[in-house]
Amino acid sequence: MPSLSSEDAANARRQLRRRRTQAFLFVVPLLVFILFAFVAPITTMLFRSVYNPTVAELVPETLTMLEDWEGETLPDPAVVTQMAIDMKRMAGNRTSGKFADEINRALPGMSSVIKSTARGLRRADDAELAANGAEMLLAENDRWAKPATWRAIRSAGQAYTSSYYLTAVDLEYDAEGEIVMRDTQIYKQLYTKTLKMALIITGLTMLLGYPLAFYMSQASPATANFLMVFVLLPFWTSLLVRTTAWIALLQAGGVVNSTLIWAGLINEPIELLYNEFSTILAMTHILLPFMVLPLYAVMRGIDASFMRAAISMGSNPIGAWYKIYLPMSLPGLSAGALLVFIISVGYYITPALVGGTDGQMISNIIAFHMQVSNNWELAAALGSLLLILILVLYWLFDRFVGTDNLKLG
Repeated sequence: MPSLSSEDAANARRQLRRRRTQAFLFVVPLLVFILFAFVAPITTMLFRSVYNPTVAELVPETLTMLEDWEGETLPDPAVVTQMAIDMKRMAGNRTSGKFADEINRALPGMSSVIKSTARGLRRADDAELAANGAEMLLAENDRWAKPATWRAIRSAGQAYTSSYYLTAVDLEYDAEGEIVMRDTQIYKQLYTKTLKMALIITGLTMLLGYPLAFYMSQASPATANFLMVFVLLPFWTSLLVRTTAWIALLQAGGVVNSTLIWAGLINEPIELLYNEFSTILAMTHILLPFMVLPLYAVMRGIDASFMRAAISMGSNPIGAWYKIYLPMSLPGLSAGALLVFIISVGYYITPALVGGTDGQMISNIIAFHMQVSNNWELAAALGSLLLILILVLYWLFDRFVGTDNLKLG
């Protein structure tokens, strides 16, 4: 074949670059959206989980003087005096509450001590503080004389710390700097309960969704389209409305209990709401379409003649389904299971409304620390561990099942 001239080759390269540039410009809005809606929030969360400069910015001089302190006895009077000066300054610029919250997380009970001390030193004379600040601070509360208080201040003053990740797995640093178990074991139990509930919800959606998807794939197009309307119907209804409907059904005077009492099956209402049962039931109903749709998409492409051929060769219907149909439908089943499991692990609204205390999941505790306790660093650590847990489970799924065969439609 004749080769292109240098001018033709240059024109071809320019055309190729132009097409690539045009294709890239079409993708730019999607890349920007992913950057600001996905990459940036996750990066910020990971950074906030190990970075908290609040105390370091509020009392930098005191922390600098505490660097050489051995930690066993009361710090030098100069350090205590500097703390008294910082307390007056924070009381004046109204940052003592923020300082109190941070120290209280490291040493419970210090919030009231710091706030009362700040009020007591607010109107103190600067010259008097410089001369007798140590005595004035120690006179405000006995806890200022305890080395544990100053260890907590020095520990909270570290801008970069792993303590939030330790708290997220119910661990902490002791006075000697060793990692020990916390007195209250909360978060590991919540992670375990979240995974357990997510697995139960995934299993229930599989048990309910597989027969429905199978029937829809074998039915006539008119019947399948009619049933598809009911599968998609939840997407046309507000999530809040669907969850509230379950509250009306399951509450003590709701439809379910009233019907059971009317039928004589029970004598008094059963506790069906604000527990794990209500959370699992409501989330199974909400997430069922995410199982049915991938299954139906795969089953619709399976030729029914395979089953007929297996039965004609002597296999019974159950054996034919187990050896022929089930393996062919596994891509849709795996996709639906993975989708339902990942969504349910991080679900928030439904457990918050119908779960009560027993039905809470780890996402509800993350929201609590963000909205109520304002402990964003711990919330970021809990969220980061949840992200890592999901990625590990996804890796295990890919290793033992394989994500190459997943089909969502």
